[in-house]
Amino acid sequence: MNMKKDVRSVRSALEYLDNKGEVIHVTKEVDPILEISGIQKALDGGPAILFEKIKGFPNFRNVGNILSRRETIADLYDEDDTKQLKFRFKDALNKPLPPKVVDEAPCQEVVITDNIDALATLPIIQHGPKDVGRILGGGINLLMGKFFGEGSNVSFNRTHFRGKDWASQSHAQITHIGMIMSKTNRDDRIPVTVNINPPLSVQMVAGAWNVRTLVPHGADELGIAGAFQRSPIEIVKAKTVDTYAIANSEIVLEGYYEPSSQNVWESDAAEELGKQTVLPFFPEWEGYLGRSWIVRKLQVTAITYRKDKPIFHTAMARGFEYAGYDILREAEIIEMADRLAPGILVDCFVPICMQWGGGMYLQFRKARPQEEGFQRNILMAALANCPGMRLVVGVDEDVDIYNADDIMWAIESRVDPDKDIMSLPRGQRGIAAQPMEVKERGVGGWEGGIAIDATKPFNDIWKFERGHYPSDMVDLKKWLTDEQIAKVQLQQSEYARLCSKRGW
Repeated sequence: MNMKKDVRSVRSALEYLDNKGEVIHVTKEVDPILEISGIQKALDGGPAILFEKIKGFPNFRNVGNILSRRETIADLYDEDDTKQLKFRFKDALNKPLPPKVVDEAPCQEVVITDNIDALATLPIIQHGPKDVGRILGGGINLLMGKFFGEGSNVSFNRTHFRGKDWASQSHAQITHIGMIMSKTNRDDRIPVTVNINPPLSVQMVAGAWNVRTLVPHGADELGIAGAFQRSPIEIVKAKTVDTYAIANSEIVLEGYYEPSSQNVWESDAAEELGKQTVLPFFPEWEGYLGRSWIVRKLQVTAITYRKDKPIFHTAMARGFEYAGYDILREAEIIEMADRLAPGILVDCFVPICMQWGGGMYLQFRKARPQEEGFQRNILMAALANCPGMRLVVGVDEDVDIYNADDIMWAIESRVDPDKDIMSLPRGQRGIAAQPMEVKERGVGGWEGGIAIDATKPFNDIWKFERGHYPSDMVDLKKWLTDEQIAKVQLQQSEYARLCSKRGW
């Protein structure tokens, strides 16, 4: 049976997946303190999870893991092959579809402007046992107008409500929003909306940590999201501040970033100690326990949401939903490479263990001797264009970039340690969330990124012909039953299945 797809809202996307039996419903009561995150992490990388009954918040539901499988994303967006998602984003980069302003929006069916109490209103969770409190990790900040060069910027930013109507919000300085904060007039109040569960395409753009040379200040990031979903992202005028909200969000916080003179500590304990980067905050994207900083103050002027059981979003900073967030980043690296040397980079993959820009694998095609060396230009450009990236590995087309064992085999057998391991000079700007970051000139610096060229030298390519066994030339059904074959395949590792399929 053909089921209607509508990806213009998370609610309608969930309905489609639910009709296919691809949503886990948790109907027993769950506590937002540690239970939701514990259940979600235990099921990470699986189907979407919808928590139907949240302790203390009877009017709200909560969803997690909705973007944790690329197969699910491909299904939602009518792509037969998950690898096509990045090329769809590549097209969207070059042909953004501007957002559409609407007069009325689902996210504004309920409007609270008096006696605002965010922690009492919303089921914000405690992610880990050492968290400083209940942290909003799934809110997507939308900056528009003069504060983003008349474009639109969307980003996830960790938010801690230390007061009923105000919160700390962290902005890494090397991100778009961080640069905006540092470049604006010290006395500016910057209007912003924090959108919870906007369309999935917006979530993927917000989580991508965009390559600045491809998506610069003033770019239309909502336009990229709209082009990807092939319909404009609808926005609506905010109720209390001079900016816009994403119309099909489930929940929206409206407010201002207060002037930098009013910056706040992220936790009571850090403020009492008077030291940044020492005391815990919550589990962060790079896999370590994040630390508390002095950051911008978010003053909330309104909370708006859908009337019918609004759906909160529990995005985990270190979670498999980066399977969705990293797709656009891959597209941007392919676009960057095409501008340097068209056709040489054929694919790019960010493995989940190196999510949000920690590292990536690049697959190259060298067709003639004159193309030798361009792979190194692209490898080094990837490091330079992605501040904070620690590792980038380049391989040939005969290596499966989606299989870590095959990547390691290429490194072991094709790398000259004296010539093929490269790095950018220490001291360039990185991201201080990485524990290996060093202090350079008083700010978070960069311990260094590594580029590994594990491609075959073109003039000696004949030496690297892979040995071939005829496993891809025989039909096992001639000797074994389907049951026997299936049993063996279940016992094989992923790498064993790859090698047997290709005869390696």
